[in-house]
Amino acid sequence: MSDLQPDVCVVVPVYNEEKRVKAALERVLPLPFVMEIIVVDDGSTDDSLAVLAEFSDPRLRVLESPVNRGKGAALRRGFAEATAPYVAVHDADLEYDPAEIARLLVPLRDGRADVVFGSRFIGSDEHRVLYYWHSVGNRLLTTMSNMVTNLNLTDMETCTKVFRREVIQAIEITEDRFGFEPEITAKVARRGDRIYEVGISYSGRTYAEGKKISWRDGVRAVWVIGKNAPLFNKRG
Repeated sequence: MSDLQPDVCVVVPVYNEEKRVKAALERVLPLPFVMEIIVVDDGSTDDSLAVLAEFSDPRLRVLESPVNRGKGAALRRGFAEATAPYVAVHDADLEYDPAEIARLLVPLRDGRADVVFGSRFIGSDEHRVLYYWHSVGNRLLTTMSNMVTNLNLTDMETCTKVFRREVIQAIEITEDRFGFEPEITAKVARRGDRIYEVGISYSGRTYAEGKKISWRDGVRAVWVIGKNAPLFNKRG
């Protein structure tokens, strides 16, 4: 299939991203594979909604939440509204390059994959040098997740993921915050979905620049991994 075929719904969770969301969407809208964009404003208290109101592209829909519930809750709502054959997750913080979603689509369109993760830890793509302990934490959580799921992922916590629509809409997502990442990983593994990884670049931001994830989310991720462990222990 051609990369020019518009067959992807890009779900963009937004919370207090007035300084970045316009630039983020301006990078997504021109991409030839984009069929629809669903932005879920997760109770922003800044001018994110005002910025979003500036867009008139018919492919773009904005869903509003009256209160902040978390990334997982925003994605859950966006996934339910998707109609395109493939559904991609893309944050509005400019840490990831949406153009690289095209590379994740290849094994999906070829019929080899059901889910594709973009990995920051494989390949030779450029990466901003930032927090050492964050990288240690990411690798530790990925290892713990792999021990439970028996996968050999390198980056379970990555934001950039693409799913066949029928796969993501068949999964019940219960985590409201960043626990979404280990939860969705465990559930696609449990289903036996075909999972691929593709190397991507990463331009991380500092807490001064608006990074939101905290050590509490790491603790929650450990809890989510442990919660799902019994499901895999029953296999066979």
